[in-house]
Amino acid sequence: MTAPADSTLTNHEIDAVASAAAAAAPLWATTHPAQRAAALVAAASALEQSKAELVRIAMEETALSETRLVGELNRTAVQLRLFAETILDGAYLDVRIDQLDPDFVLGPRPDVRRYLVALGPVVNFAASNFPFAFSVAGGDTVAALAAGCPVIVKAHSGHPRLSALTAKVVATALEGAGAPAGTLQVIYGQARGVAMLEHPSIKAGSFTGSIRAGRILSTVAASRTVPIPFFGELGSVNPVFVTAAAIAERADAIAEGFVTSVAGSAGQLCTKPGFLFVPSVQALAGMIAAAASAAPEQRLLNPSIAEAYRARRDAILGASGVSTVSEGSLRIDADGQGWATPTIVSTAAANLVRERGALLDEAFGPLSIVVEYSEANDLTELAAQLFDGNLTGTVHLADNENTPALGDLIDWLTDHVGRVLFGGWPTGVAVTPAMQHGGPWPATSNDSSTSVGTAAISRFLRPVAYQNAPQARLPEPLRDDNPWGVPQSISPAGESRSWGARA
Repeated sequence: MTAPADSTLTNHEIDAVASAAAAAAPLWATTHPAQRAAALVAAASALEQSKAELVRIAMEETALSETRLVGELNRTAVQLRLFAETILDGAYLDVRIDQLDPDFVLGPRPDVRRYLVALGPVVNFAASNFPFAFSVAGGDTVAALAAGCPVIVKAHSGHPRLSALTAKVVATALEGAGAPAGTLQVIYGQARGVAMLEHPSIKAGSFTGSIRAGRILSTVAASRTVPIPFFGELGSVNPVFVTAAAIAERADAIAEGFVTSVAGSAGQLCTKPGFLFVPSVQALAGMIAAAASAAPEQRLLNPSIAEAYRARRDAILGASGVSTVSEGSLRIDADGQGWATPTIVSTAAANLVRERGALLDEAFGPLSIVVEYSEANDLTELAAQLFDGNLTGTVHLADNENTPALGDLIDWLTDHVGRVLFGGWPTGVAVTPAMQHGGPWPATSNDSSTSVGTAAISRFLRPVAYQNAPQARLPEPLRDDNPWGVPQSISPAGESRSWGARA
């Protein structure tokens, strides 16, 4: 069931949506991986065929540029194909078979066969800032679908018409390729999203958005009679650390890359660098100001984001010890829509520590803070005083630069972020198997998971083992004849006697 954007779902209708997903769950989960993969590819092709209309509506609802939206739709299609490739051979099922072994070193071993099964229906709360890649057919949705889970998307209020059309295009393609009805549905409204998360048929939740909303939804998921896992991508300020040697080597490139990363998509990216630590603000200030002044005015996504950005920008500009590198601009029109150019400020590291209450929170928009530090040896201690978990942390070094202090900083970042970058900028998350898009709290609600890359599928799977089961009662992937032809890791009888011999 796909609800019109202006509808109000009653409790009965919410139950109908959840029941349709629950009915689809066992059928979709036991579909051969190759057929499920073909359905994902069909959805990717359908999105591409509808690109012109989808991008037109997305531009109207979000004011993001055509170039950005075309690229994002292409990324969404690539994600679908990537996950199709991931599940095609069934290796994601992680099949493990311990054969019956009367001579096992610890006593007779039973026949044990383990694999991963789909959790069941998932409710996914779509993001505002990625109307394709983290929305109806985005990363959370495709990972759950690939795992064999039906998905109910709570559409974001910032792009309801786009959500309705995307759901229609993708659901039609999935069902045309053999997926059961109810595999993908969409609902609207915060209250209905919460009600769906509370529904007993829902087995997991996923979310991209603010810390405040993520905390509320995480509590809902944990407070159910039967708690369910909740995977939230929340807040991140993505600190960047630059050495004096790196500035001496390529100051202009660092300044240009920083402003480009801050200004991209009007700063409305979860990977935007919120803090740039440098040994001298003066060494970069002129170049940063020049690059920022050349950045075009961009519209923020919606009035609520514009108002939140205005309040955050005013607080930072008015904070003690803050100097303006590039004031930028913000104008709000009669409809409440905000239009902004980059605002860059600077402060000393000691002042950032003192004023952390006013300065440390994420500014969702084209604003960043340049922080001047005194000694590279102090960076690790400074980072530890200021930051909890983040999606990313970046270091800019000179060629062949390697000191114990840098080693300490990199070790600290490894413990506190999901992705450590050397050079470059954190905006622009590659859709690849090895990508990690997650991190310790408050970057995410579950720091062992990712919402980008093929490892994202693991969130929507759980292990189950069968002991001494007759072949006829085993799922196809666990049987000796292996009708699905999936990889099986087999521990044969007698093997335990040689364990440790190769060590």
